[in-house]
Amino acid sequence: MRTQSTTSVSATTLAEIVQDYTERGWTVAETANGVCLITDENISGVEVTGELAATVRTFLQVNNLTGPVIEFPGAERREVHLVTGIRKAALAIAALRAAGATVHTDGAGVPLPPSRVSASSATWGVAPADARWTPPVVALSAAVRAVTSQRRPQLASIAS
Repeated sequence: MRTQSTTSVSATTLAEIVQDYTERGWTVAETANGVCLITDENISGVEVTGELAATVRTFLQVNNLTGPVIEFPGAERREVHLVTGIRKAALAIAALRAAGATVHTDGAGVPLPPSRVSASSATWGVAPADARWTPPVVALSAAVRAVTSQRRPQLASIAS
């Protein structure tokens, strides 16, 4: 289910949203542009774009691995998958970065719905309440590896 954010959010509603995020154990900050997730060792974000974003999302859905996903408007598909387990996943993080993903961690801010800036208005592609879990970063890295390995041309050898 997709939850759309609105451009004007009442203070009461915003306070309730912040409370919901906080109750999930997330560190959040209210900024002039809305609410931001402050990444830490417990919750981080992996940003994928374009065709990679589409194929990763499909892979995760087919395998029932989808967690919370934030979508951003623009000419190219852009989404941030929220993940856990970043502390002990150096190889997974390196593989994600090598595949073109951006890993938001160590205090980086990730806009959360609702966002007040139209150019970067965040919406939930998969809301936290609709997600089965928040996957570990290694699961997302495995999904990226699976879909990128399927896109590589297969070399065939010809027997002489």
